[in-house]
Amino acid sequence: MTSPRLAALRRGRLTFHVHDSGPEDGEPVVLLHGFPEDSSSWDRVAPLLHDAGLRTVALDQRGYSPGARPRERAAYRLDFLVADVLAVLDATGPAHVVGHDWGGNVAWALGAWAPERVRSLTVLSTPHPRALSRSLVRSDQALRSLCVGFFQLPALPEAVLSRSMPSLLERSGLPADDAARYAERLSQPDALRAALNWYRALPLARRSVGPVRVPTTYMWGSQDGALGRHAAEGTEADVLASYRFVELDSGHWLPETVPTEVADAVTTPPGAHRTTGAGSAA
Repeated sequence: MTSPRLAALRRGRLTFHVHDSGPEDGEPVVLLHGFPEDSSSWDRVAPLLHDAGLRTVALDQRGYSPGARPRERAAYRLDFLVADVLAVLDATGPAHVVGHDWGGNVAWALGAWAPERVRSLTVLSTPHPRALSRSLVRSDQALRSLCVGFFQLPALPEAVLSRSMPSLLERSGLPADDAARYAERLSQPDALRAALNWYRALPLARRSVGPVRVPTTYMWGSQDGALGRHAAEGTEADVLASYRFVELDSGHWLPETVPTEVADAVTTPPGAHRTTGAGSAA
C-alpha cells in the first residue's frame, strides 16, 4: 500500500509546499534544499531518481514556504527544522534522505537523532557538524565561514543581498537561471530575513549532532569555496555505519550542476570504501 501524495504539509499554523512526484509505489526519497535555494534545486535530479523507480518528496523548507515563515529567529533552531522533516516522514514512512547545504545539516541531524526513520543518507557539500567544528581550528575553514558571522548582524545582510544576490551566486558557480530564480523567490516579503534566520538561530542550538548510524554517502566538490577539504575528509569519523566519500571536481552547487552524479550517489548503496572523482574507486 502506498502513502497518499503530498501537496502541502501542515504543522500547527505553518503550511509547507511539498512537491511529491515519481512512481507512487517507489521507495520515498526526501530532498532537502539549502540556502538560498528552494525545492526547485532538485528539478534536474528528481527525474533521474524517478527513472530508477524512486518517489521524490521535496519541500520548500521553513522560511522558504510563504505559509511557513515565522518571524522570530528562535523558530529556526535545528530541532524545529528536523521536526518539519519528521512530519514528512510521518506521511511517507521511513525514507532515503538527501540534503544539500543547510539541508545537509538537517540530514545529518536526522541521521543522528532519528536513525530508525532514515533508510540512508546522501549529504551534498555540507560536512558533518562535528567535522566542521574541528576544521575551524585546524584549517582555513574559519576564513571560508566568515559569512556566517556577517549573517548574524541585523538588517545589513538583507540590504546587501537584496541588491547583489544574483551576481554573488553566479560568481560562486551557480548557473544564471537558478541564481535569478532563487533571488526572485527571496524578494518576497520577509523571505530573505527568514532564510537568514537559519544562520541567526545557530547560537540558540539546544542539542548537538552526534555520530550517524545509518548508511551514508557524502559528496563534496573540491572547488567548493565555502566548505574545505579538512572537514570533508574528516566527516568519515562521525559516521558509524557503511560510508562512501565521493569527491568531485565541482563547486558548491551540486544538485544544479552535477545532477547525474548526485542521482548515482543516491541510487548506489554506500559501501565501506572511499571513492574520489566522479565515482572512481580510490
